[in-house]
Amino acid sequence: MASARNTTRSAEVTASDRVALVDGDIGDPATAGRIVETALSRFKSIDALVNNAGIFFTKPFTDYTVGDFKSLVSTNLGGFLYVTQLAIKQMLAQKTGGSIATITAALARNPIRGVTAAVPMITKGGLETVTQHLAMEYAKDGIRVNAVAPGLIYTKIWEELGAAIGGGQDRARATFEAAVRSLVPLGREQTPDDIGRTVSWLCSDRAANITGQVVAIDGGITLGRPPLRRPA
Repeated sequence: MASARNTTRSAEVTASDRVALVDGDIGDPATAGRIVETALSRFKSIDALVNNAGIFFTKPFTDYTVGDFKSLVSTNLGGFLYVTQLAIKQMLAQKTGGSIATITAALARNPIRGVTAAVPMITKGGLETVTQHLAMEYAKDGIRVNAVAPGLIYTKIWEELGAAIGGGQDRARATFEAAVRSLVPLGREQTPDDIGRTVSWLCSDRAANITGQVVAIDGGITLGRPPLRRPA
């Protein structure tokens, strides 16, 4: 199952015998209902859920509006709540356990000076907390609940930053690479593949004894700033 606002028009995901698509706003409870109904109709069970939808933007704390807050809560928290409730109900009915993995952010635990993301991190921090509570609540039912906290990944957010400060994608990429050098102890950016491989592992039997964990895939960002490197 794959769902996003315009999944059926996506170039990255194609419907097939093994993939079903549902369009919709994940912050709308009706979308969660359609996802679960389609999953059961096509595949007869729900064994794993990946909560990957999210929005993120930065402003000084006092500049966030009521609309900003509602949008963040709707997608990041409501989108998690509605589909996860339905998925867990189905997993309980199946009595075969299951796995839930949620994408949070390393930034939730590790504020970075100059990154004014306090309000979005209310939602990401909440996802970390609910991950641990659900892991405890449903451990007896064999339902594992974990989260993955990415660090610095080059996304459209950086391209938008480049456009805002002038210089386009070249400037955005240069700014991103400077942030990686400054903040990541391992000195390399994180990639969607890094996240995808870890989520796949958490949802598999290979991670059958892991629950309630928030796995940081951040090159060591949450450990602190990297040591100064000697000049070449």
